[in-house]
Amino acid sequence: MMRRILGCGLVALLSACSAEPSTTPPPPAADASYVPGGAPAIPSVGNAGPDQHFALGKEVSGTWWGLFQSPALNDVVNEAIAGNRNLAAAHASLDAAHEAVAVAAGGLYPQLDFAASAERQRNNFQAFGIQLFPPKEFNTYSFGPTVSYSFNPVGLTTHQVERQKALEEEEDDELKGAYLTLTGSAVTEAITIASIEAQIAAVNALLADDQQNLKLVQDEVNAGAGTELDIETANNQLAADRTQLPPLRQQLSVARHALAVLVGKAPGNWQAPDFTLDQLALPPELPVSLPSALPHQRPDILASEAQFKAAAAAVGIANAQLYPQFTISGALEQVFTHPDIAFEPIGNIWNIGMSMAAPIFHGGSLTAQKREAEDTYQATLATYQQTVLSAFGQVADVLDALSHDSEQLGAEQTANQSAEATLRLTRTSYSLGNASLLQVLDAQRQLEQARLGLVRAQAQRYLDSAQLFVALGGGWWNQPPVPAASGKPAS
Repeated sequence: MMRRILGCGLVALLSACSAEPSTTPPPPAADASYVPGGAPAIPSVGNAGPDQHFALGKEVSGTWWGLFQSPALNDVVNEAIAGNRNLAAAHASLDAAHEAVAVAAGGLYPQLDFAASAERQRNNFQAFGIQLFPPKEFNTYSFGPTVSYSFNPVGLTTHQVERQKALEEEEDDELKGAYLTLTGSAVTEAITIASIEAQIAAVNALLADDQQNLKLVQDEVNAGAGTELDIETANNQLAADRTQLPPLRQQLSVARHALAVLVGKAPGNWQAPDFTLDQLALPPELPVSLPSALPHQRPDILASEAQFKAAAAAVGIANAQLYPQFTISGALEQVFTHPDIAFEPIGNIWNIGMSMAAPIFHGGSLTAQKREAEDTYQATLATYQQTVLSAFGQVADVLDALSHDSEQLGAEQTANQSAEATLRLTRTSYSLGNASLLQVLDAQRQLEQARLGLVRAQAQRYLDSAQLFVALGGGWWNQPPVPAASGKPAS
């Protein structure tokens, strides 16, 4: 009978171990790719700007923003890393998760404590029918160590430690994600500032053209070839074009304020540098990691994988709670009634033993907890797979965007050159009396749209280049550990 009981117990333990879910999520398909063909080609932009090309299989630099060759940009990013509050919060959360692992790991070792007490008692033996001893008051003292060790046959504490380690890993990945978001946002805001500055310069050039048109009309009127209506029309165009500046200046203020917040400063206490597109070099070579490497580089994928591991450990915890919990304990005490007999052998008291607590009936809650953990495990698996797909989609979007950016820039350059030529010829025709003022203003509006379109197309190449570095994980694995904000030691 004993052998049968032990055999059944062994079978139960082996079945519990075999039911452990995998902690390794399935890898992406071996033939996974970002876009058909690996990576699209980036068309040449001719004299509209520098050409770019993809370098498939090359890793992203850990300080990828340095590829824009702007000392001011490098300084801003470094200042953001040192002062951003979100990054400091992520560091603190990681430290807390590390301590939580130490708390859980403490259950793997025996617990040693020390207890001491001093009491005054009054015993009345007559209450128990013993007449030999009258009531008496006396003091009792005791002290000594106690030791205990609890364990579960299917590793409850081990699974708890595994879960906390997975949560610590998730916080570490969240820190990398916060670092990537911070650096990407800082570069994006700097490029946005440069783009808006260029658009403001384009509008100012447009206003200069308006002034030139107004002077042209005034000259025609003075020569008797124009009317006051022509002057009023030119004035109206100048006034209308001036309305484009306030919105652009507001956008510039918003970008500067956002950059100040990123570096951990109040907008009133920090001034962003005056970035311009001319001060930023467009990276000619754009590294593109292999698709198989992306799940190991993106912090959001790694954080999702850590959640998957934590869910697997939670299944192990729920399963272990279905089995008995054993506790071995022992104590050694010195008990005495007078301090002068302390440490006498007669006062030694000790005990040692084992206890077991096994679940019998909990209203189905324990099995429901296990099913809940298993369902959560399946949910985290699906979430991980969706996170990987979304990451592939984001990279594919940026790759195609960079290819289309070059096409757009080439088209905008052609449109700008054509609009400049049209305006020049129309003005000449107007001065010769062969064109109306409305034709001049229409040609100028076309040039205005072409100039702004050209500036935006140029800036978009910078923005999408930065977005590619972020989408590929930012190269955090090619740099030292993420530095902490406010002088906090790096993790």
